[in-house]
Amino acid sequence: MPSVGVKLYSMFFKFLLKHRLQSLSHGSPETPFGVTSRPEEPSAPANPSFASDGVATKDIHIDLLTSLSVRIFLPESSLDLPRSLSDDPFRPRRSSDAGIAGIGCPPSDHGRRSSYDSPVEPGCAYGGYLPTVDTRRRSTSRRLPVMVQFHGGAFVSGSNTSAANDLFCRRIARLCDVIVIAVGYRLAPESRFPAAFEDGLKVLNWLAKQANLAECSKSLGSGKGGEGKRADGHRYIVDTFGASIVEPWLAIHGDPSRCVLLGVSCGANIADYVARKAVEAGKLLDPVKVVAQVLMYPFFIGTVPTRSEIKLANSYFYDKSMCLLAWRLFLPEEEFDLDHLAANPLIPGRGPPLKCMPPTLTVVAEHDWMKDRAIAYSEELRKVNVDSPVLEYKDAVHEFATLDMLLKTPEAQACADDIAIWVKKYISLRGHEFSY
Repeated sequence: MPSVGVKLYSMFFKFLLKHRLQSLSHGSPETPFGVTSRPEEPSAPANPSFASDGVATKDIHIDLLTSLSVRIFLPESSLDLPRSLSDDPFRPRRSSDAGIAGIGCPPSDHGRRSSYDSPVEPGCAYGGYLPTVDTRRRSTSRRLPVMVQFHGGAFVSGSNTSAANDLFCRRIARLCDVIVIAVGYRLAPESRFPAAFEDGLKVLNWLAKQANLAECSKSLGSGKGGEGKRADGHRYIVDTFGASIVEPWLAIHGDPSRCVLLGVSCGANIADYVARKAVEAGKLLDPVKVVAQVLMYPFFIGTVPTRSEIKLANSYFYDKSMCLLAWRLFLPEEEFDLDHLAANPLIPGRGPPLKCMPPTLTVVAEHDWMKDRAIAYSEELRKVNVDSPVLEYKDAVHEFATLDMLLKTPEAQACADDIAIWVKKYISLRGHEFSY
């Protein structure tokens, strides 16, 4: 059974969640612009420095028409730095008064550094580099897989910049050795379905556009893109209309052909939807390829209750009655149905065929009333030969590996380790050497 501390915190959490849901149901007008966080949810500031945990972060607003934003988590392992500047095609520009461009550290006594023999010092702000035009040189920078992460919060709360989500994404970036892109999708009831799902797909399209813009930088002046300069004199690459700027962290260190989706609670619903749309899009998303997805205690539900939905209806943190209210806030009134395509993964005709879905790891908790439907979905995937293991954690509750209070527990750490082991099967360049 969960500890006494978890039980007490669950009571407090459910009281606050119930109050929040009731207040949202009484006066939040729908708006296409929406919100991505609540005032009562403190956020962790972005830190473009490789701090003690070796992960740098930055926030980017990626949609001019909505509040959609992302936080990028770049692990220090991406800096596979060459020993000689002459061999580095992504050489940062230097100046005697600014140190290395992209690395906000003071210069040496001579105003410049002669090599990258030493790693970036802790606390140095990393800005990334831009590709040079010379296509004859090969990059020695290390390209990491990209993981797109969707936070939890029952569609009505949570944030990609919250302290808990920031810590979780940092942990995943280190253990999986990936660049994590945490999505700040629009929340309900200000933006109901399909806003959050569309935001998830927009991020995948944005990632594809970023990769294509980086490729365009190799042929500047061809008319397909352009080059500009900021006030500080650094180059940046833009598309034809100047609507998008290439993100250097992704351009230099990201490998979108090895893309993994990870969703937490309701974020797992979004991840599964985005995976389906990626399958339907096919080569239209090139060079982005979704090679796997991780669904952590999915927020699935349906009209016909499962055994766990009956037995554990009053479970810890998110009980069934409050989740039903959250679904009413998320789905448009005229579309409210527990067998909605966003809610029930087992309804027929959902498309595309399950056999086309990417490998799917499902994480469930013993004391979570939603676990049986997630397990059933995983079983359906296995029936059509999709690699879809289930990891069930004993004495665990919903969001046991991502909730602020539980992030430092042994179960949360073990869950992150297990996710890393499985994910590396599909992102390793050396083949599937890791397996359960």
